[in-house]
Amino acid sequence: MSLDLAPRPLPLLTADLAGTGGVARVAPEDFLVEELPAYLPGGAGEHLYLFIEKRGLSTVDAVGRLAHALGADPREAGYAGQKDRHAIARQWVSLHTPARAPALDDPSLKILAEGRHTNRIRLGHLKGNRFLLTLRETVPDAVSRAQAILDALGQTGLANFYGEQRFGRRGDNAALGAALLGLGSHPDLARAKRDRHLRRLAISALQSELFNRCLTDRIAAGLWDRVLAGDVLRKRLTGGLFVCDDAAANQERLRSGEIDVAGPMPGHRERLRARGEALAREERVLAEAGVSREAFAAAKGEGEGAWRAYRAPVQNAAVRAGGAGAVELSFELPGGSYATRVLAEVTKADVTLPGGA
Repeated sequence: MSLDLAPRPLPLLTADLAGTGGVARVAPEDFLVEELPAYLPGGAGEHLYLFIEKRGLSTVDAVGRLAHALGADPREAGYAGQKDRHAIARQWVSLHTPARAPALDDPSLKILAEGRHTNRIRLGHLKGNRFLLTLRETVPDAVSRAQAILDALGQTGLANFYGEQRFGRRGDNAALGAALLGLGSHPDLARAKRDRHLRRLAISALQSELFNRCLTDRIAAGLWDRVLAGDVLRKRLTGGLFVCDDAAANQERLRSGEIDVAGPMPGHRERLRARGEALAREERVLAEAGVSREAFAAAKGEGEGAWRAYRAPVQNAAVRAGGAGAVELSFELPGGSYATRVLAEVTKADVTLPGGA
């Protein structure tokens, strides 16, 4: 059996606004991401918190170097998320050690601040990320075009798609995830069955592709920013989820930014399920992909169900002209949202950056 689970082109919310064109990430300095932490170190505790700046390194590699310098166990290290290798990235990491920050002579890794805390940093423990991105070789009126697009996204929010990085260099991670569920075949299936990391990556990619297709369906139907009776809704401040039983009242809450409609990351266990028209739309999209919720039982513990907001707020956005005709964009996104989707809206071109930004 062969399923078509390759990532599909993603729709743009600002298709009616002209893009800037241009080239992204000519140099690492063209892509700067700085983590907005959920909290700062309290000042005491058994975990050393380090605010680092890295370039040309993955977060895992950076943590490994720090652990080696401190004689700490990298398995007890913590970070809120992995940052792009091909960029300048600033983020907090934690190590379980009584030592102080090590002295480093490493052009690819700097320590900007340190502190101590009672617990290690957990994945997802961040408010968001601040981005400063430079576009080069843009059209002459790129600044005004970019400003109009970012203003529009500030009003509507960003369609919270997973970026292409999620699906692997060959774009076939979701197909591997389906093969692990007994749906189709894949040349890496035997290896994935032995490799838990690869298995989790593939199942997650499949969930992400199904989410993207559900969001695409809502946009195509003009429903991406509309609340349907039976929708799963997410509170923006706390992340709490509930099923909508009053579409009109919750539409006002969505308009104010208090809540967002959430889309499914189908899995073997779902603590919440949409109802009515919302559920029917999801089930149709999954059926067209050839993947049922029940199929995830074959994941054997991987791929627990979850919900992700269909839109992400774009905050504190600004545009300015850079040197040599470049355009600089700055904005903030929630953790887990992709700056490449903002770049796609701004440039009106496919933009793929290595890593997970």
